[in-house]
Amino acid sequence: MRKYYAWFIVCILGTAALIASCSGDNDDDEYTPVSPVNVDLSTVPYAKLSDYKFFEGDMKLQNPSLGVLPYEPISQLFTDYAHKKRFVWMPKGVKATYNGDGKILEFPTGSVIIKTFYYDNVQPSNTTRIMETRLLIKKADGWIFAEYIWNDEQTEANLVTEGGYREISFINEYGNLKSVNYRFPSNGECLTCHKMTDKAIPIGPKPQNLNNNYTFADGSKNQLAKWVEMGYLDSNYPAQINTVVDWKDTSKPLETRVRSYIDINCAHCHQEGSHCSYRPMRFAFSESTTNTNLGVCMTPQDPLNDGTSAIVSPGRIARSALNSRLNTSDESIRMPLLGRSLVHEEAVTMIQEWINSLPNCN
Repeated sequence: MRKYYAWFIVCILGTAALIASCSGDNDDDEYTPVSPVNVDLSTVPYAKLSDYKFFEGDMKLQNPSLGVLPYEPISQLFTDYAHKKRFVWMPKGVKATYNGDGKILEFPTGSVIIKTFYYDNVQPSNTTRIMETRLLIKKADGWIFAEYIWNDEQTEANLVTEGGYREISFINEYGNLKSVNYRFPSNGECLTCHKMTDKAIPIGPKPQNLNNNYTFADGSKNQLAKWVEMGYLDSNYPAQINTVVDWKDTSKPLETRVRSYIDINCAHCHQEGSHCSYRPMRFAFSESTTNTNLGVCMTPQDPLNDGTSAIVSPGRIARSALNSRLNTSDESIRMPLLGRSLVHEEAVTMIQEWINSLPNCN
């Protein structure tokens, strides 16, 4: 009997020791939550947005799942006054690297950039409506596009490749009623803007566009620092970055605001290797420090026959082709070529103020 009792005590003590060792204070033994995100590069793009599991709970609320990081460029691309929510996700164990202040981060294979377009104050019910979610997915041989259009119930978004249209009326952030036949781009149209030497690329995630504070769920932090904290960016980027400004911030110099706006809205086409590289303008923030690259006093290659005499004619709005192209919805002459059908009135006002501030060509 004593032998069996002693054996029982040894078993109890051994079990207790095992439990204690498993529940110790060693951080390496703590449970690490796993992201539910599902991105199988051999089968993407999926038929439904929900298949990726980028969002938790009600998908229309756009609450990011574990590992899905929100971000926001300092100055943002205009798309017929649509609001946008942007996120990035990367597989565990890989990270992006710095490639220059004004160059797209070098993203690892498996990365996904997520961009949702929506309107508030949609008429007549004054509600919020999500229009589309665009994905850029980095495969081993490069980026692919995946365009998802949301259903009327706002419960799901389905993959499309040929684009489409939807009429919508809304009150914009400036309190003005607007109506637009909203364009969902085809894959070919996406490539028009999102390309460098005919290879698909992202546009917005550059250090110059992310070097500012953003309010995350756990507080405000510099976006680049947050990417490092998440393990999404190597920390080897420089301490000083040539950074754009928010074009709407009137406390900033007018020229810097204009250059920041033109960078995010025009530079993806007006740079070497891009869609409009044959044009003389170079609108990237790092290149627009010279008036020549901005088109000031430069003769347009294709005159508009509307009285314009220069791409930018100092002090003469009506003689400036840049103003004519921005201040129209005419599809044959408007700029940018794609992505808008409405005039960005507030930005045009700023551009006109800048043109009027310039000294004459002599």
